[in-house]
Amino acid sequence: MLTLAIFAVLIGLVLLGVPIFAAMGLTAAGAFILLGEADILPLMAQRMYVSTTGFTLLAIPFFILAGNLMNFGGITQRVFEFARALVGHLRGGLGYVNVVACMIFSGMSGAAVAEAAGLGVVEIKAMTENGYDREFSAALTAAGSTIGPVIPPSIPFVIYGSMTGVSIIKLFIAGFVPGILMGLTMMVAVYFIARKRGYPVDGPPSLCRMWTTFKGSALALMMPVIIIGGILGGIFTPTEAAVVATLYAFVVGGIVYRQFGLKDIPAIVWESVKQSVRVLFIIASAGFFSWLMIHQSIPEQVIVSLTGISETPAVIMGMIILILLVLGCFMEGIAVLVITIPVFMPLIERFHIDPVQFGVVMILCSMIGLLTPPVGMCLYAVSGISGVPIGRLSRELWPYLLGILFVTLLIAYVPEVGLWLPNLLMPEAAR
Repeated sequence: MLTLAIFAVLIGLVLLGVPIFAAMGLTAAGAFILLGEADILPLMAQRMYVSTTGFTLLAIPFFILAGNLMNFGGITQRVFEFARALVGHLRGGLGYVNVVACMIFSGMSGAAVAEAAGLGVVEIKAMTENGYDREFSAALTAAGSTIGPVIPPSIPFVIYGSMTGVSIIKLFIAGFVPGILMGLTMMVAVYFIARKRGYPVDGPPSLCRMWTTFKGSALALMMPVIIIGGILGGIFTPTEAAVVATLYAFVVGGIVYRQFGLKDIPAIVWESVKQSVRVLFIIASAGFFSWLMIHQSIPEQVIVSLTGISETPAVIMGMIILILLVLGCFMEGIAVLVITIPVFMPLIERFHIDPVQFGVVMILCSMIGLLTPPVGMCLYAVSGISGVPIGRLSRELWPYLLGILFVTLLIAYVPEVGLWLPNLLMPEAAR
């Protein structure tokens, strides 16, 4: 009963428009007061501070800064033009371009909202100017942006790894196959929608154009190679990789492409600071909220409740996915992660579910949450860019949501799909 009351209050505050970090803090503080343990409240600041001081979490502001530098530095435009040269000649070609560009950019930014904001302006403008419905363009852009946190680097994977002790490198590798599958399911949806609506073809294929756009974007395309190659090669850690990505984006965008100057740096840094503070404040507040859950033995209560329904791992996984999807409708994805990880990890250990596999499933569920009202962050970002109302945008999104849900269930119930690559490249970690 206490568990339900705590989460009911939390979701109620969110629905009333209270920012998620404040909602978590107020819920936890109020619960301690009602339980007669107000003397714990002076420790609130300490718990919040401890939650954000891990070395691994330093990757978050640097990946955010790298994404903003790429958006200002013309890298997104070059990635889009290269993707257009590759698949623009197909029926509904700019739809495929949208997805391919998102998959390429995913290896650079690590954040869905940054991808939606950066590539979204370029993609939606190009598609609407070439005869595509604005709703279709906006929905595909929102859906494609969710590939960003799945294909490495990934800010949610950094958070999950820092909270669970699971290898972030292995999590990064495990994200490749699901991310590619997400892109393929979106392309299948584009195929049928483009033919039904008679969307145009973007000119005949041209090897010359492919080569020209490849040369123009080669330095940008090297970023994911450097990041992932450096991590796998043991040259730097994921946190250090975020710093390398930032420096590389600064050099390529500011010095080579010359898309921004020193006068633009304060604005780029300030925007990155604001975005980083939003994320880290959620993590800090969730640290205090998680302390409440542990203090009241809520994870143990959840285990007893779920195992009382079934002792079958497949059923337990299905119930966890359902809970994550419901929470994702009302809370920001990172908040869902940091709240539910302490609750579900003991359950995962009890049923011997691979923590890497479960991490991928959690991130996929949170990506669905980014696209579902009333709190879908990517919905609001793309709606603001495109001018498409949330309701119309949500209706246009359902084919892509079904595709992401299919990939989520595939990874959840056929673990070999997501684990074969990390087990192949890191066999010593698989043992």
